[in-house]
Amino acid sequence: MFCARLSLSLQSNSGTLTAFLMAANIFKGLGIALVTPFHADGSIDFDALDRLLDYQLDNGTDFFCILATTGETPCLTTEEKHLIKQFVVKKVAGRVPILMGCGGNNTAAVVEELKQTDWQGVDGVLSVCPYYNKPSQEGLYQHFRAIAQASPLPVVLYNVPGRTGINLRAETTVRLANDCQNIVAIKEASGSLEQVDEIIKMKPERFDVISGDDALTFPMIASGAAGVISVIGNALPKEFSRMIRLEFRGEYEPARKIHHRFTELYKLLFVDGNPAGVKALLHEMGFIENELRLPLVPTRVSTVQKMSEIMKEMKL
Repeated sequence: MFCARLSLSLQSNSGTLTAFLMAANIFKGLGIALVTPFHADGSIDFDALDRLLDYQLDNGTDFFCILATTGETPCLTTEEKHLIKQFVVKKVAGRVPILMGCGGNNTAAVVEELKQTDWQGVDGVLSVCPYYNKPSQEGLYQHFRAIAQASPLPVVLYNVPGRTGINLRAETTVRLANDCQNIVAIKEASGSLEQVDEIIKMKPERFDVISGDDALTFPMIASGAAGVISVIGNALPKEFSRMIRLEFRGEYEPARKIHHRFTELYKLLFVDGNPAGVKALLHEMGFIENELRLPLVPTRVSTVQKMSEIMKEMKL
């Protein structure tokens, strides 16, 4: 059984069809879960976004993940999402892959969005587990199978039980990976290294696990993960990408030292919610205004002070 949308590739030669059906994951290394900068009046600050993209591209970013959790996507209008997508695609200009969020808890609505969205310049779809309605594992399987059938691009699953209220179990992930050839990876943010190990042990070779948790990226890559979709990478892409590259080369001791330098910062970035922590850090670094959209609010002053002290100690 193939879950790829055959109609898109049947118009071309059989080689293209085979390549699409057997799609391999291209989202490896350091991926940035891109924030959405705002002006004080709440409008999108595209000048700040431009500066951020330059900074990240110049400092080791391997791919971008746009219009997902860290981008405050639930608080963006349809028009704003379209403008952000166009802006990032034009700025990146094919230099690195772009993964774009498209998910929800109404399967039919997600399928329709996949069909109606302009995917030009985008390389893959990140789709989160359905939230709030807590489907069974069979329901999760059928949901993602329908998304894979509708998607014109490779699909990366996103498992984040702390936000959705449901865990995509290892056996369901592997079932989807085997049955749907255009499901190429999972962003795993369950917090369970045991679950990560189970997926890596049972998955097909072409399917990858990507860390969805900065603090667990070091052990996950050591276990065989292909990279990370990172929050801290917004602010510290050079340092975080160096850790990942060292691990890929098998140089675990220097990579571990970088990981341990960030231990306290990992906690502070999320203690008041995401992306409040990383936006405060980026504001301290002079990149953006410290603005979020309700119901999110800026991180506490005490948290900002602690992050500033750590940055000074690390001379970053």
